[in-house]
Amino acid sequence: MSTVDKPPAPLEFIQGTLDVLVLSSLQLGPNHAYGISLHLQQQSGNEFLVDNGSLYPALQRLLQREWVAAQWKTSPNGRRARYYRLTPAGRKQVVAATSKWLRFVEAMGRVLAAES
Repeated sequence: MSTVDKPPAPLEFIQGTLDVLVLSSLQLGPNHAYGISLHLQQQSGNEFLVDNGSLYPALQRLLQREWVAAQWKTSPNGRRARYYRLTPAGRKQVVAATSKWLRFVEAMGRVLAAES
């Protein structure tokens, strides 16, 4: 048996969180899917590891809702990549969704603190 503790498993996303996180990451400017995934991983301290099977459906939902737009460009490494950017509707949505999630986190914190 190893005496070294294993790092905790990455956190799983609660329904709807990935969409908000993708929108939030695009507030910094247009990005491709790999760049979005890397940003979320880095900003979360490696807690959010986003696989393509989750990220691409989220991006498709955001495109269908017209919260993001996309266009093909050449990435810095010379490859073709689809870059996503926030639309005006997406900017409004990220503000509303962020407010809602912050309220949720505060409420969860109050409930969990009261139980400990």
